[in-house]
Amino acid sequence: MKAGFLDKLIERIRRIQPEEVQNYLARLAQEKGFLERIFDALQEGVIVTDTQGKIEFLNAAAAQLFGVPDPDNAAGKPIDDILRGLSWNSLRSAENTVSRDIEVFYPQHRFLNFYVAPLYLDKPVPGSTTVIQDLIAFAVILRDITEDRRSTERTIESERLSALTMLAAGVAHEIGNPLNSLNIHLQLIERKLGRLPSATREAIEESLTVARSEIQRLDSIIHQFLRAIRPTTPAFEPYQLNDLVEESVTFLRPEIEDRDILVETDLDSGLPMVEVDRDQIKQAFYNIIKNAFQAMKTGGILYIRSWQDETYVSVSFSDTGGGISPQDMSKVFKPYFTTKSAGSGLGLLIVRRIVREHGGEIEIESNEGKGVRVSIHLPHGDKRTRLLADRREHEEVVGEK
Repeated sequence: MKAGFLDKLIERIRRIQPEEVQNYLARLAQEKGFLERIFDALQEGVIVTDTQGKIEFLNAAAAQLFGVPDPDNAAGKPIDDILRGLSWNSLRSAENTVSRDIEVFYPQHRFLNFYVAPLYLDKPVPGSTTVIQDLIAFAVILRDITEDRRSTERTIESERLSALTMLAAGVAHEIGNPLNSLNIHLQLIERKLGRLPSATREAIEESLTVARSEIQRLDSIIHQFLRAIRPTTPAFEPYQLNDLVEESVTFLRPEIEDRDILVETDLDSGLPMVEVDRDQIKQAFYNIIKNAFQAMKTGGILYIRSWQDETYVSVSFSDTGGGISPQDMSKVFKPYFTTKSAGSGLGLLIVRRIVREHGGEIEIESNEGKGVRVSIHLPHGDKRTRLLADRREHEEVVGEK
């Protein structure tokens, strides 16, 4: 609105002729529409309420953030109608500006910075030269901080993974040295067996074979653990995801039979080929399937399904275990968090890292007391996206080499 227009209008209000009123009202409507267009052009959400919290103005950005189909119809309604789940009284102050971060679940999951400022109008006291400030409204500025928050979470996760990688490398080194020493001493013992009687030698050789086998198994576990936890660049090749699912189930067949678990599959035969790192994706499948086994203990059903849409090829693993409590759902990707007495707390963390490096998404649904469903969504065709490694994480990996 042009500077001084209202002041001039107020000064002339008593001298305005009746026939001029319509022209001034049209001018005011024009200026009001111009201001609204300016506010609608802003990317930040803007809401103006009266002192009771009833909406007087809502710009297009705010309407979009809160899923309001018609901003004009929101006028006169309490702001609590669009801020369901939040108390307006706790978000505003008549004396100070308030800045709070809030989480919005509808129409999209977002994080917003909610800035509320009281608006005052100078009001002269009748019969006095004193001027007081009269609270007339509240201005609410909304800024979408979703990407900033997610970027911070990714940085924290990257730092955790880096620390985890260093810890894993240290543990592997400390375990690897005594394993090598044990292997050397077993060889020395084997050389001295020729001096012993035949019966004694056969008994000792059998024990040596078992010991050597266990050393090899420990060495294999260490290498698999390091391979899983260290960030590596996937070697992409086209594969049929159903084949990798079936290979994973076949590999774990002895444990499936030992636990008396029934595996049911519903695999879409028309799935397109996807560009994946075969070993990494199978590692993700192993971790998910083993989690399901441990949740069901003995008996139960593991239901594996695959399907596709325009963007993703997806695989879900549903078990009939005890599920995950609502309190624990927010912690499942934290390093070392586990609800199992013998769990490492690294399985799902590794799965998420692998899936993200493939440009995909992981989804977990839990029905406490009835089971968990873990779904992996991998992009196919020309819609692939890649999650770029954090620069600091990349430098640390390069430095280790």
